[in-house]
Amino acid sequence: MKNLILTTAALAVAGSMALADAHSVVRLGTEGAYPPYNFLNDDGEVDGFERALGDELCVRAELTCEWVTNEWDSIIPNLVSGNYDVIIAGMSITDERDEVIDFSDNYTQPDPSAYLVTSEDVDLANAVIAAQTGTIQAAFIASTGATLLEFATPDETVAAVKSGEADAVLADKAFLAPIAESDAEVMLMGQEELIGGGVGLGLRESDGELRDKFNAAIASMKADGSLNALIAEWGVGEQF
Repeated sequence: MKNLILTTAALAVAGSMALADAHSVVRLGTEGAYPPYNFLNDDGEVDGFERALGDELCVRAELTCEWVTNEWDSIIPNLVSGNYDVIIAGMSITDERDEVIDFSDNYTQPDPSAYLVTSEDVDLANAVIAAQTGTIQAAFIASTGATLLEFATPDETVAAVKSGEADAVLADKAFLAPIAESDAEVMLMGQEELIGGGVGLGLRESDGELRDKFNAAIASMKADGSLNALIAEWGVGEQF
């Protein structure tokens, strides 16, 4: 999933804040722009797989929760600064990110990343490939011989392919597959990349008690099959 490259050590220092579960309301931060994981519906409300998951986790953890939206490129700094208490935004668990924040247990398996193109003849090794800034896909492309073209939002990466600015976009297959199915201009290539270690909740490192409450809720959903049912409903990868 997504991966934010953090270069400021000061963010880690800022993490020594009051426990999130000391608040009367636990604030869940999401992007609201990455379907099917999270998006804003016609009423302007957070919707998608993670809305359904987050609401159920809060019930099981006996927490009162509210939803907050935040742009992806500042989603970790604003967690550390205390603007919300939990990140639930299609965020992959990575070693780099784990140096700055803490993670719950994963609630999805690693999701394959796919290439969206306008022609299957694209030579990926020498292509210009678009990705959202600060994602594991962007980091993956940068490690290859391809040329990376970064954009602030996932929709911009798709637009770059359709306009010819980029030869392909690399993103989560769950995000790209519906676009390929509904838009005759683009298609998915057969090649996929398995990047990241699954998706989890992001929390401040000081909020171990809150993390443990969410871990218990995630474990209960895995045990009774309700998490697998949500994964199947929203098409966000392999079941547990």
